[in-house]
Amino acid sequence: MFDTVLIANRGEIALRVLRACKALGLKTVAVHSEADSNLRHVSLADKAICVGPAPSPGSYLQKGEILLAARLTGAGAIHPGYGFLSESGDFAEAVENAGLTFVGPSSSAIRLMGDKVSAKRAMTASGVPCVPGSDGALPESGAAIDEIAARVGYPLIVKASGGGGGRGMRIVRHPSELRQSVAMTREEAGRAFGNPTVYLERFLEKPRHVEIQVLADKHGNAVWLGERDCSMQRRNQKIIEESPAPGVDRVEIARIGALCAKACIDVGYTGAGTFEFLYEDGKFFFIEMNTRVQVEHPVTELVTGVDIVGEQLRIALGEPLSFQQSDVRFEGHAIECRLNAENPWSFIPSPGTVTNWVAPGGPGVRVESHMYSGYTIPPNYDSLIGKLLTHGSTREQAVARMRVALDEITVAGVDTTIPLHRELMQEPGFREGGFDIHHLERLIEGDVFSEGKQG
Repeated sequence: MFDTVLIANRGEIALRVLRACKALGLKTVAVHSEADSNLRHVSLADKAICVGPAPSPGSYLQKGEILLAARLTGAGAIHPGYGFLSESGDFAEAVENAGLTFVGPSSSAIRLMGDKVSAKRAMTASGVPCVPGSDGALPESGAAIDEIAARVGYPLIVKASGGGGGRGMRIVRHPSELRQSVAMTREEAGRAFGNPTVYLERFLEKPRHVEIQVLADKHGNAVWLGERDCSMQRRNQKIIEESPAPGVDRVEIARIGALCAKACIDVGYTGAGTFEFLYEDGKFFFIEMNTRVQVEHPVTELVTGVDIVGEQLRIALGEPLSFQQSDVRFEGHAIECRLNAENPWSFIPSPGTVTNWVAPGGPGVRVESHMYSGYTIPPNYDSLIGKLLTHGSTREQAVARMRVALDEITVAGVDTTIPLHRELMQEPGFREGGFDIHHLERLIEGDVFSEGKQG
């Protein structure tokens, strides 16, 4: 049991966690870098402590400093949010060894599901469908790799076992490219992730990205909370998410969701998590699991009414899930636009001072952001400044409400991706739904937004 939670993160997710803690009557501790002393959650927390300079390697990634802050402030639990240390098995283990509660899965579950090779094996054993590929890590022998590739079939994609965020992947369309691609991916993976292990999968040409949200407690209960379609991407980075996924068979969604919940029980997973799939030709293929709360979790909260972060905290407290699968109801449609401080056409980051911030309102509108007028966005972190969500009884109503909200929101002083979102809400492919993960890249390459750029 604990009564104080240290929030080991920053920005909008730190504020979201703080609010969930307060709703449950838990005290909060905010750790922050020297650049983040003016963040909203820092002023709202019961205690705040600086853990280092602005660059995250010296602050938000400092395991020892964060654990020391927990000890100095009397925090009994640490919520990692997303990013930073949220999927570090070493950090979760250090929290456990310190006698504290990590608000998330166990360190062993993080390691199992964080390694794509071991995760794929575990999912196969649980009956979750996976992309055809190598049976584990690739061997050193070039001839053996050639043989595996021929069995799987071209085109292929070489993936780093410990990769993520769109890095550590190479597409191979011809056998002559294979060995060099494997060597280059191994080198990149070793540098970026400290793990040179790579594997092969069949490359799907035009898949959608559909993910399943799960929650599992420490009493053997697990539920799935529907799906999110995250196919609007640029360079494997999500731009827009929505639920339900347009045009996907609900019976098949329920089948895959049930398999994901079962897999959580099979591997001893607890907390919130997301199973990510590629979806093509009516079939789901597991690619990875995110062992944390997702950026886009509010999409699911809007269509289910479930407080995912609140449930995370209750699970960490040792409580059983407050509902069963039969209690889950899916109501209406929700859309999330990620708001980044970036040029909307070149995607170059735009740190600086927000001279005017006015959030939109109205029926079915939700804003998740730490922004305020006068806040200075530092150049040291991810460019996400907030998330704008709308909910409606139908997808058409949710889209209409998003158009209104995007016209109403004001962010002055920095560039943002809001103009891009305004264009996308009118774009025929988005309006129809069911587009694949390459849709936005095709629009950009085709200069579809030329009028918007001029405006």
